[in-house]
Amino acid sequence: MKVAVFSSKQYDRELLGDALAGQAEINLDFIEVRLTGETALLADGHDAVCCFVHDELNSGVIEILADKGIRWIALRCAGFNNVDLEACRKHGIKVSRVPAYSPYAVAEHAVGLILELNRKYSRAHNRIRENDFSLDGLQGFDIHGKTVGIIGTGTIGACFARIMAGFGCRILAYDVQESSTVTDLGGRYVGLDELFASSDIISLHCPLLPETKHLIRRETIEKMKRGVMIINTSRGALLDTSDAIGAIKSGQIGYLGLDVYEEEEGVFFENLSSRIIHDDDLMRLTTFPNVRITSHQAFFTHEALANIAKTTAENLVAWSQGKDSTCEVA
Repeated sequence: MKVAVFSSKQYDRELLGDALAGQAEINLDFIEVRLTGETALLADGHDAVCCFVHDELNSGVIEILADKGIRWIALRCAGFNNVDLEACRKHGIKVSRVPAYSPYAVAEHAVGLILELNRKYSRAHNRIRENDFSLDGLQGFDIHGKTVGIIGTGTIGACFARIMAGFGCRILAYDVQESSTVTDLGGRYVGLDELFASSDIISLHCPLLPETKHLIRRETIEKMKRGVMIINTSRGALLDTSDAIGAIKSGQIGYLGLDVYEEEEGVFFENLSSRIIHDDDLMRLTTFPNVRITSHQAFFTHEALANIAKTTAENLVAWSQGKDSTCEVA
């Protein structure tokens, strides 16, 4: 089996190579560029493609892949909202994913954003480097005793709930399916309106679906406490960026921590330090002192990367042996 690995970085080469050591029937070709309609031709001569979160897998790309003989798509991520599953079924292409790699990595990163926004560690560090030991402008608040609203209490959301309960926070939760982990912590499931109105901190851990797109927008932000902190480590399109910018300027949003961004494709994971970025909303966000943005790095721990490589390798090996993968989504 020949596999074209798109959006590959050095760590993908190392970890996937290690995970497939001894599997002589699988040959990996690492391709640095993203999979798009323009780059899909690079899949020619391969049996499968291995893709990441920013690779395009719409109906047009799927049709090109099918024409090139691609039979399998192995995702190196949990989400598959970027994949046209109906087109895959139409062309007989199977799709697998990595349903769980390290919920702790993402949950801990969300907490890191909270601490950074609250206690202003970066600003304090930069001051110290200039021999400025003053404390003006660095005042934060006790996280203990605050109400934390968690939207989406799957594996990651439940991990986040455990951490915040350890801080002594009151937990409010919203999900279509309740988690016993959250309720055992004393968390209470409520409607979104109550969660918005009562939470000091709101953290998003839900999938991107038609009904959750722009869940955080002007109408819902207006229901929140003035000065609320919002954290998003899930999917960028859960938040309407322009509405969030307006709320930051008015003071309705007091803190915003983002590890994902709706228009991050072609920006996040790339070094653009010598180029002009034409996304005005993203550039505006970087100017606010109460906004912190990381480049989709919440998953980026040694344990998570090793688990992603291991599961992806297992999916590819199963297909190479004519078996179904246990992680198939189509």
